[in-house]
Amino acid sequence: MGLDSTTATGSTTGGAAPGLREAKKRETRQLISDRATVLFIEQGFERTTIAEIADAARVAKKTVTNYFPYKEDLAFDHQEEFVGALARTVAARAPGETALAALRRTFLAAVAAQDPVAGFAGFEFTRMIADSATLTTCLRGLHDQREHRLAAALAEATGAPADAITPRTAAALLGGVHRVLFDRIMALTLAGRTNPEIAAVLHDEAERAFALLAPALDAYAPA
Repeated sequence: MGLDSTTATGSTTGGAAPGLREAKKRETRQLISDRATVLFIEQGFERTTIAEIADAARVAKKTVTNYFPYKEDLAFDHQEEFVGALARTVAARAPGETALAALRRTFLAAVAAQDPVAGFAGFEFTRMIADSATLTTCLRGLHDQREHRLAAALAEATGAPADAITPRTAAALLGGVHRVLFDRIMALTLAGRTNPEIAAVLHDEAERAFALLAPALDAYAPA
């Protein structure tokens, strides 16, 4: 059961250790997200209200909006992880490893792990996104943000100005491949393929997709 706004500000919680308070906040946030996802899948994103989500999680409406300022945030609960993933991969690449090599390696590992953030979200969740004009628009925006974050990381990695054309173009190419592969995972999911089947297909397709970028980016931005 989640904490409502009264409990969250009451004397018992207020006197708890900081670690306990943070754990309760995480639990409440996850509960709200889980209940929202169930309702979105059952009723559709547009038809589900914040009031219904609050009732399902047994919290106040204000508690929902405190944790999730926008309704879309409830559907894309891991959007920061998604948006920052490519930039983090570039920043953490191994000595001598190029941006392309690091991103290819990391994507193939995500495919092998059938990572939901890479697109392996299951049929019901994927259908929920595909059926919602709001969520499909939001997803395009998250891809755009991810590309912009990657461009900034590439500029920093190569010592280029933030608005330089080379890191922006490289980010567009690398982000574009990731976007195409993400869409491919969604399409195969909606076609009824299982995650292991999709992973087998995507491994080979990802290798071919990244290979197309090798002539331009194989030596770009080594660590």
